[in-house]
Amino acid sequence: MNRWLFLALAALPFAAGAVVIRDDVDDARYQIDATEFPALADMPGEGHGVLIAPRWVVTAAHAAPMEGMGATITIDGKGYGVERVFLHPGYRRMPEALGMEAMATGSASKIHAFLAASDDIALIRLATPVSDVQPLALYRGSAEVTQIATLIGKGATGNGATGLVPGGPHRTTLRRAYNAITCGNTRYLWYRFDPPPQGLPLEGVLGNGDSGGPLLIEDQGVWKLVGLGSWITAVSEHALEAGYYGQVVYSVRVSRYIDWIESTIDRDASR
Repeated sequence: MNRWLFLALAALPFAAGAVVIRDDVDDARYQIDATEFPALADMPGEGHGVLIAPRWVVTAAHAAPMEGMGATITIDGKGYGVERVFLHPGYRRMPEALGMEAMATGSASKIHAFLAASDDIALIRLATPVSDVQPLALYRGSAEVTQIATLIGKGATGNGATGLVPGGPHRTTLRRAYNAITCGNTRYLWYRFDPPPQGLPLEGVLGNGDSGGPLLIEDQGVWKLVGLGSWITAVSEHALEAGYYGQVVYSVRVSRYIDWIESTIDRDASR
């Protein structure tokens, strides 16, 4: 994990986190059983991805395991070896100097600008296929904005009034929350953590450790993947802290990368 990204809130899931919830709602209402979303992939240590084909997982590039590390990804309680990691050619690793500057100044604005220009997506080819879990369909439209999306994660938790639990683990209980996709551009979709009473009944955002976690919408009766948790912009009074009301979460816009995903899988299959 790049500790500067974590400290400056640049990367959501860099320590296995969970969903951050409303402060006036019982946490039990957010918790779900793992069987409700078996296609969720747990990266080694922390972070998530989603099974999109029997041997393929898509995730945020910054959450993907390093090439050659002999990593194991867990899907539906079973471990699968990593055969190969494909980082998008437009992905850029953040220079550590930007993190150091953010810590010195208390501002992550330069980090946000850097991340906004990066293609934070990766594909992982598993060593063996997953035969007992249905892969999740990819959203191929362009009508994500204003839709109510579902987000799922096991990362660090807390609530919007007090932020993340201090020193809490980055892999916890699986939680599900909802949020309205506020806006989007060619690379990202984003949503805001609204406080009560404006927020949805089960409003929430991804927390530290949820990088690569899924953002889902229901399209013609089918749940589809529209986004992957990537990074946060913080509110000024909590510039280097995660989990507070007012913060905006950016998710990789999957529909932009359909061609890259399919061409990578097809090209690898033909070898």
